[in-house]
Amino acid sequence: MKKDIHVVGAVIIDNGRILCAKRGMEKSLPGLWEFPGGKIEQGETPQESLRREIQEEMHCEVEIGEQVEHTSYEYDFGIVHLQTYYCKLTKGTPVLTEHTEIKWLAAHELPSLDWAPADIPAIEKLAATFAN
Repeated sequence: MKKDIHVVGAVIIDNGRILCAKRGMEKSLPGLWEFPGGKIEQGETPQESLRREIQEEMHCEVEIGEQVEHTSYEYDFGIVHLQTYYCKLTKGTPVLTEHTEIKWLAAHELPSLDWAPADIPAIEKLAATFAN
């Protein structure tokens, strides 16, 4: 039986653009794009986890808004349950620590990147939401 991995991702929007982060080559899913975030630790709410992960990974702080999407995707290493949330930067500028690259893209540009499969439903929802 595959293990369940509960993770959160931040859809950080600034000046109408969304932050995209490219996974490091030493990580699982190397070189794929994702929303920054990480595993939910024991006893944390998704929002607490997301706040901590963004602080650790990107050295900045965010205000967390409503949920964008909740996706489950089965990889060979386990089943990832990803909750993405709209976020707004409140302090600092994102810094590369675990990712190899970041880009700020308009919602309609998001599908141009090679995303981790669990992130794709959120990408589709964002592209549709901001198409109007």
